Amino acid sequence: MRGGAQAHLLEADDANWYVVKFRNNPQHRRVLVNELVSSVLLDYLQVSAPRTALIGISPGFLAANEDAHITLGSARVPVEPGWHFGSRYPGDPGLTAVYDFLPDSLLGRVANLEDFRAILVFDKWTGNADGRQSIFYRAMVDRGRARAPGFVARMIDHGFAFNGPNWDFPDSPLQGLYPRRLVYDGVRSLDDFQPWLDQVLHFPEEALDEAWKRVPADWVEGEEDALQEVLERLFERRKLIPELIAACRTARTNPFPNWK
Repeated sequence: MRGGAQAHLLEADDANWYVVKFRNNPQHRRVLVNELVSSVLLDYLQVSAPRTALIGISPGFLAANEDAHITLGSARVPVEPGWHFGSRYPGDPGLTAVYDFLPDSLLGRVANLEDFRAILVFDKWTGNADGRQSIFYRAMVDRGRARAPGFVARMIDHGFAFNGPNWDFPDSPLQGLYPRRLVYDGVRSLDDFQPWLDQVLHFPEEALDEAWKRVPADWVEGEEDALQEVLERLFERRKLIPELIAACRTARTNPFPNWK
């Protein structure tokens, strides 16, 4: 797969396909922690994102699949056996076409366009330092009283939440914005970022404890205190999000032209 983490598309024994980021990926093992913690947050906020799983890779699998490896310069680095992070692919890759770009004529008709507002709340909260990425695929969607074929968006790639391996929270007006401003045409005030703003404000601390418990011990070995600190800072940042979203209007190009 494309990207700095050199993820691989693998079929798991549950018959689903997953985009798998390996523990010893070039970006740092912390990006796996970020992905896993983000999946708990996104699930609570009910943002449209792929299901995730811990993917166990055995020495036998690696011996039988030599293409599963990491490249560093000219060196070929073997994948470490153990637990890795998987983001479920939406269907069989041989049958389901997935797009990372749609023309404006189709983008405006995506069934869940409001999720781009939801994910901006998430990205501002978590200090996501990567550009907002999404995928699109065809599915049956509700069209009034009937269901018909249409496009659905899924928000992907959260390894650079918490500023990736740095585990801090840089803030800027451009950060977290999707490059296609069409998705924000419906924004007229902060109220258009509800209910997600309130969900962050009232986010239960026990949900962060749940996220911590899901992280395999060898992903954070020796860094337990650092992870605890970043989660505490995340919890403390909740009240900043309305201000950070409003500040987007001061970016070089205002992403919310209809916000008066």
